[in-house]
Amino acid sequence: MEPVIHLRDAVTVLGRFPALAGVDLDVARGEIVLVAGPNGAGKSTLLRLCAGLAPLAKGTGQVLGFDLARQRREIRRRVGYLGHANGLYLDLSAEENVRFWARSVGAPPGDAVATLDRLEVASRWRGLAVAHLSAGQRRRTALACLVVRRPEIWFLDEPHTGLDAGSRDLLDSLVREAVAGGATALVASHELDRSAALATREIRIVGGVAGGVPGADERSDQPMGEC
Repeated sequence: MEPVIHLRDAVTVLGRFPALAGVDLDVARGEIVLVAGPNGAGKSTLLRLCAGLAPLAKGTGQVLGFDLARQRREIRRRVGYLGHANGLYLDLSAEENVRFWARSVGAPPGDAVATLDRLEVASRWRGLAVAHLSAGQRRRTALACLVVRRPEIWFLDEPHTGLDAGSRDLLDSLVREAVAGGATALVASHELDRSAALATREIRIVGGVAGGVPGADERSDQPMGEC
């Protein structure tokens, strides 16, 4: 089966700095891949590259069969990315933000409200401008914006940040449900215990290069390998 993500010697340059320095990676449909590594290793850049948000400077890459060098717009239409910034329109309400993204993908009219319900976004603050919401409320709204689009690949960069324990459990459930329905997920996180329990496989980024580590059913007490 053709992988949904295929990278060979992928390089991304930010300014003059090679944030990714030759990554080889294949991800199959239905995987939940944990991307681990120290700060500045290239985890966020890897997710942004695969989501069509960062340029491919060298090497080759395909996501969902689209070329990362020439078809980034097509990729962005079919994937969802949640980064450190929530990507919300601050002057719109929580519900208006979710409705906007629902319309962008032609989702049925009731999907926005159903998604807000699923994310347990309280009705008392759905109508408030995002600028007036707490960090946790904004994060839930951003997750609702991602979920309502039903992306084929979820790119989640430190997704548990700003969420309470209940919200973190809910997020993990949503990821598992999406993958059970045919989606794929890449999760970059420092919370290795939680994210490793969610993942089906781990890779580690060190110095802009990816290396594999044992899967959940193969882990030992040995430290994760680095490249």
